[in-house]
Amino acid sequence: MKRFQFAGGRVLKTGVAVFVTAWICELLNWPPVFAVITAIVTIEPTVSDSIRKGVIRFPASAIGSAYAVFFISIFGNSPITYTLAAVFTIATCFRLKLHAGLLVATLTAVAMVEVIHSNYLISFFIRLGTTTTGLLVSTVVNMFILPPDYTKDIVKNVQSIGKKTGIVVMKVFQDIIKNKHEVDIADRKMIAELDKKIQQTETLIRFQKDEAQYHPLIGNEKYLFHTAQNQLVTLRLINYHLDNLINTPLTSISWLEEDKRIILEAVHELSNSMKNASNYDARKHQKQFKQLTELFWEDNEEITKNNEQHPTHFPPELIIMYELLSIYNLVTKFYQHHEGKKQKKKRN
Repeated sequence: MKRFQFAGGRVLKTGVAVFVTAWICELLNWPPVFAVITAIVTIEPTVSDSIRKGVIRFPASAIGSAYAVFFISIFGNSPITYTLAAVFTIATCFRLKLHAGLLVATLTAVAMVEVIHSNYLISFFIRLGTTTTGLLVSTVVNMFILPPDYTKDIVKNVQSIGKKTGIVVMKVFQDIIKNKHEVDIADRKMIAELDKKIQQTETLIRFQKDEAQYHPLIGNEKYLFHTAQNQLVTLRLINYHLDNLINTPLTSISWLEEDKRIILEAVHELSNSMKNASNYDARKHQKQFKQLTELFWEDNEEITKNNEQHPTHFPPELIIMYELLSIYNLVTKFYQHHEGKKQKKKRN
């Protein structure tokens, strides 16, 4: 549904940009094809991207137009003209690092070969005019028609990632406590999927930050965005600790059954609180964190003594407890942001 909404918005904006661009060109008696091509490829996820890339696409299009006019004047409408116009345009754009404008410039260069037969200088300036029209129209359309707003998607993604993180935490620690010396492929797959989802949400955050230059967030929406941004940073760190666990050899784990019970119970509560915010109990969370910390220090001396043959190596039990305590601490931070969001809603 989200993809459909995004695609639908972009299709609508592209249609409006194409119509307005072609209409202006018809009024000026300019061939609209070059302007329309520019308008289509200039619709970007944010207004900032449209302007930034538009600044690059204009000189790139000028380069393509210049090469087209130059080689047409020498070779006329021939295969060598298409080839040289395309090759020189691409090479020059690469040389000048105009990568964002390379496609438009190359299309402009090869398309001009077919339509220019005389008045080369006038044709060159007309192409600059059509390119400018396409850039300006698409940017204005992107700014005022369905301006991008990614806040809702970001908040929903963060909530979804939080729930999935709770599931992954439970699965990974269950496998470890059961002395599975080889990490389950499913664990790796789930963590990789989490990382992909986090990256996608980080991209949306970047889009929203860029968009804020032209459509600043205000009030509660601004607060929701900053809260979701902070929570995503915390989720990224949790994913980092989970990744550490599955990529660390954890053989010969020796815990008492009572210790295993305490750890699994704590992980179960941690997982539930991540899957559903209503399950999070700050007092209970801190109590279990304290219990795990005490267990960590109580067992540390005994485990270290038993590891005298490799005194420079951290025993697996110590690594597991460190990562679990780190995740517990991060979940506390995650819900500090969440509690702040709820208090903000109550005040409003």
